[in-house]
Amino acid sequence: MLVGYQKTISMKTYILKRIAGLACAVALWAPALTHGDAPSTVNSGEALKLLQAGNQRYVDGKLNSITPEEMTQRRAELVQGQKPFAVVVCCSDSRVGPEIIFDQELGNIFVVRTAGQVLDAAGIGSIEYAVAHLGSPLVLVLGHEHCGAVAAAVADAKEPGHIAAIVKAIRLAVKRTQGLKGDPVENAVQANVQDIAARLRATGPILAAKVNAGSLKVTGATVSLSTGKVKLVPDGQE
Repeated sequence: MLVGYQKTISMKTYILKRIAGLACAVALWAPALTHGDAPSTVNSGEALKLLQAGNQRYVDGKLNSITPEEMTQRRAELVQGQKPFAVVVCCSDSRVGPEIIFDQELGNIFVVRTAGQVLDAAGIGSIEYAVAHLGSPLVLVLGHEHCGAVAAAVADAKEPGHIAAIVKAIRLAVKRTQGLKGDPVENAVQANVQDIAARLRATGPILAAKVNAGSLKVTGATVSLSTGKVKLVPDGQE
C-alpha cells in the first residue's frame, strides 16, 4: 500500500511539473501570439504622433527604440506576423533611413523606398498591401533636403537608362514651383511630396475608399539632413 501511495504521489508530482512547464512555455510565447499578430490599436493621428516622438529622439540623439536584450524577443514576435502602424514612402537616399529617423523597432513601419519617392504600380501595390492586409492607418510620404533626384529634375538633366523615368516623374513638381521665392530644389522637394500624397489619396480602389471612409490618412513631410528634423507639409493642390 505504501508503494502504491508513493507511486500516486510521484505521478501527481510529475503531472504538476508538466503543467508548470507548459504554463511557462505559454507565458514565454504569449507575446509572439498576441503582439506580432494583433490588430493595430492606433489610429492615424496616434500613429503620426508616434513617428514625431521618435523623430524628436533622433534629433536629440537619444534613440531608444529597442535594446539588445529586446531584439531577440522582437524577432520571435514578428515571426508570427506584422502589424505596422504606419507606411513610410521615402527616398532611397542612404542618409534618410526611416527606421532610424523615426527611431522605430522592427515591425513598426512598413517602408517603400525609391529615388525621389517616385511610385510605379508595384510601389502603389505595396502600399495597398500594408493598408488593406496589415491594417496600417497612416501613409507618410517623406521627402528630404538636397534630394539628388529632384535636383536633376530642376536642372532638366538628361540622365541615361531608367534614371530618366525618375527625373521625368518629378518634372511636374518642378513646373508647379517655377518662379516661386526660395531655393528651387527645396521648393520642388515639397511640391513633389504634395503631388505624391495627393495621387495616393485619389488612387482607387483601396486607398481612396479608405481615405474617404476616414480610416486612412495620407500626408507628407520633409526631413532636414543637417538637423534630422521632420516637418509636415501642407496637402497642396489635389
